[in-house]
Amino acid sequence: MTCTVITLLKRREGMSKDDFIAYYEENHRRIGEQVLAGYATRYVRRYLFPMDGEDQTSDADVVMEIDFPDRATMERFFAVAGQPDTAAMIAEDEARLFDRSRIRSFTIEEHASDLDAG
Repeated sequence: MTCTVITLLKRREGMSKDDFIAYYEENHRRIGEQVLAGYATRYVRRYLFPMDGEDQTSDADVVMEIDFPDRATMERFFAVAGQPDTAAMIAEDEARLFDRSRIRSFTIEEHASDLDAG
């Protein structure tokens, strides 16, 4: 059964949303792809834009989603990602991009409604 991790990420203080997205997609994304290869089946970034158009302070600027084929693969990935060299590489780049004190990660349990059931 697929195991999904969702992480809420906030850009670092003083970074514009445009610069944040550009850096994430041009740089940090590549690190994610490198370390997730062979473990994850999907890696998605969902950038948040307020529906009222007002860019107010919020808890997150992007929701990152990673799918793993199962919990065991996810646990193997986090063991590898936690090794000193890999963890340092990730943390160094995260510091350029995120307010690391506000990173929050979750596994999800999905319940879907059948809207066609009427």
